Amino acid sequence: MIDIPGDLAEAQERYNGAAGRAFVAGLPDLAAAFLDRWRLRLDGPAMNGVSALVLPVVRADGGPAVLKLQLPDEESEGEPVALRVWDGAGAVRLLDHDPATGTMLLERLDASRMLSAVPDTRAAVVVIARLLAGLTSRAAPPGMRRLGDIAGAMLERTPRTLERIADPVVRRLVADCAAAVREVVAEPGDRLLHWDLHFENVLAAGRADWLAIDPKPLAGDPGFELWPALYNRFDAAEVRPRFDAMTEVLGLDRERARAWTLGRFLQNALWDVEDGLPVEERQLEIARRLRG
Repeated sequence: MIDIPGDLAEAQERYNGAAGRAFVAGLPDLAAAFLDRWRLRLDGPAMNGVSALVLPVVRADGGPAVLKLQLPDEESEGEPVALRVWDGAGAVRLLDHDPATGTMLLERLDASRMLSAVPDTRAAVVVIARLLAGLTSRAAPPGMRRLGDIAGAMLERTPRTLERIADPVVRRLVADCAAAVREVVAEPGDRLLHWDLHFENVLAAGRADWLAIDPKPLAGDPGFELWPALYNRFDAAEVRPRFDAMTEVLGLDRERARAWTLGRFLQNALWDVEDGLPVEERQLEIARRLRG
């Protein structure tokens, strides 16, 4: 029997509606099918995030692994592609994949040892920066989502969104961030990006101190990678030091990185406003401190 965590079901209902309900309803049968197909046996309680059910398993050869079941979408469909490109260098290793369902068999890392538990956030940020330096050293393969397309669409949506922001100070900040993106949109980059590398997406492993998990990959400029490490474990006083540390370790042009990081704020602000929500204060503060 597979117990479906309640928060996974709630998240799928909230974000995916009928498709999410169908996915959750089908999870027990889907899990059973892949346990049988890949000759796996369960080896502990289920884990989950917002979009995926993760089951610790043991393979036929006795090796530990995890079975990841998720509803495929434009963000997750590139995950197995990126993991194959990285082939375990700085990221969890892909052991098997079913393209039809998006189901993956992954090496098992130490879920009890997450980078978010490291008390020194400056040291933890350097870990993220070093992982990003390795991950983004690879060119994105053909067919990957492209930052240029995403940024272009964001700029097209911005004028309509600005009209819906009542607070003139917030409206000006969003407009300034869009202006920063316009300065770099013609050169969006071609590196393989993780897109969501924050402290909770880095786990310890036996073969490496730290490895990245759960990429939502796209092709683009590494400057677009920095926002999650500024937002996760937020500390207003640490925004600039973290940004400076990451740009230094990655060897990025500081102004380009600033523009693309403000682009992440723009992306999030557009989502908030289009959903009828106020722009989150934590995100506003990061953007203010980076804009200067």
